[in-house]
Amino acid sequence: MNRNDLRRVDMNLLVLFEALMIERNLTRVGEKLFITQPTVSAALARLRELFDDPLLIRNGRAMEPTPRAMQIFAELGPAMDVISAAISRAREFDPASSCNVFRLGLSDDAEFGLFPALLQALREEAPNLSVVVRRANFLLMPGLLASGEISVGVSYTTDLPATAKRRKLRDIGVRVLRADDRPGPLTLDEYCARPHVMVSFSGDMSGNIDLDLARIGRCRKVVLAVPQFGSLRALLRNTELIATVPDYAACALADDGSLRADPAPFDITEAELSMVWSGAQDNDPAERWLRERILQFMAAR
Repeated sequence: MNRNDLRRVDMNLLVLFEALMIERNLTRVGEKLFITQPTVSAALARLRELFDDPLLIRNGRAMEPTPRAMQIFAELGPAMDVISAAISRAREFDPASSCNVFRLGLSDDAEFGLFPALLQALREEAPNLSVVVRRANFLLMPGLLASGEISVGVSYTTDLPATAKRRKLRDIGVRVLRADDRPGPLTLDEYCARPHVMVSFSGDMSGNIDLDLARIGRCRKVVLAVPQFGSLRALLRNTELIATVPDYAACALADDGSLRADPAPFDITEAELSMVWSGAQDNDPAERWLRERILQFMAAR
């Protein structure tokens, strides 16, 4: 196909194809793109004609991509990123008048402890924007970035797509949350003897804290694992339960005075909270503005 032939191609079809490959469900694609399911079905028929391939084959409730669809998706993604970035760089970003939709990936600790202040600042400066938050952690972040489902994420991170960029925001220190009013911080013996609540997105009953305890020959008893931080205040109140959480989440949970946030009675290996983003969005004016605000309100100050 030469450049003149490209005039026959509807760019909207390519955007829809990308969404179909990510969602693999006609209804979800319609909801994501704010179009009806019959419109999605009609567009899929046009895509099949364009590429001379079934592209997606129904398998129960899911739709499975053909090998040709996977090949097209792999080639199309980088091209769409380049086009999007080129168009974005061609226009200035005015927060006061922007109706942009920003898509963020946030770990639960960042969402609970740091996001509220960021959101308030964004709403004050850009009252017409919208924000979609996806739950992310070090396992989910690479896929969310690679698929374009988010443009920027905040979490502890490890492996990332080769085109992604990263910037450290802060060290993740920890505090021990407790609801009792006994004076003084917990000793190591008290810490190990008390029942623990652990925030675990994956449902694990042990984590890095347990590795640090094992290094000094100690252990703790985790009696409850919950998937998010928001319930900790109610769970700990009037109990002997304690929870070891990132310091910024602990501050948010203890701000009403019902919980105490003490230092841990042993050395804990610190991790890093990082901001990561797609390299294709590096020079986008709106995304640069968003990343600057994340630095301002989520980095250590």
